[in-house]
Amino acid sequence: MARPLRTRLPRLSAWGALVPVVALAAGLLFATSGRTAQGTDLRAGEVTELSALIRERDGAIAAQERRLAELQRISEQLTEQAASRDDAVAAARREGEQGAAAAGLSTVSGAGVVITLDDAPQRPDGSLPVSARPDDLVIHQSDVQAVVNAMWAAGAEGVAVMDQRLIATSAVRCVGNTLLLQGRTYSPPFVVTAVVDAEAVRAELAASPQIAVFRQVVDAYGLTYEVRERPQVDLPAYDGPLALQYASVG
Repeated sequence: MARPLRTRLPRLSAWGALVPVVALAAGLLFATSGRTAQGTDLRAGEVTELSALIRERDGAIAAQERRLAELQRISEQLTEQAASRDDAVAAARREGEQGAAAAGLSTVSGAGVVITLDDAPQRPDGSLPVSARPDDLVIHQSDVQAVVNAMWAAGAEGVAVMDQRLIATSAVRCVGNTLLLQGRTYSPPFVVTAVVDAEAVRAELAASPQIAVFRQVVDAYGLTYEVRERPQVDLPAYDGPLALQYASVG
């Protein structure tokens, strides 16, 4: 069976003359690792520490989000008070409210589409399908981004990935098989939701070269790709930071 290929980095062949050196270095590494571990699993400790670090980071982000929400509430109250006394402030506030929807700063509801992406199920014996490699069986950043792009191209009023509303500066990134979005990490399945015309989305998905390749992988290796229409979806307002940290006026 031919393997559907998503974009990969080219493999580099090692110089034949370096094979003995590499083998010797690997032997020394294994020996050192064995003496250090003394029969224990060194990687297990690393994984535990990494998991604890992720939990700690997620807790800190959640605390910062609660603090941000409180400050935003206070700012809104003060702005409302100022607008009641100052016509210029009131006019600026009205202008800002008019652009809130386009900027993703207000909730949006309506008929829409929910798309779910998930890794291929693991076989009981841990084996791989014929001609498959491990990274053939997982959802990649390019897969999620292709779905998001199709949503926007179909004229979506709003798009969310998991529970995060996307705005113009949102970036979808994958670290390993986890999704990093606006400071938070998510494990598959990944859910993309949009208030959008379902027929327009299906047309954009059908026209996308990236989705075409992804669907070949889905059919070949059993990954999940579900497109479901919904009569009503509710998207939250974006409540993260708005200031650009790295952009500059050219």
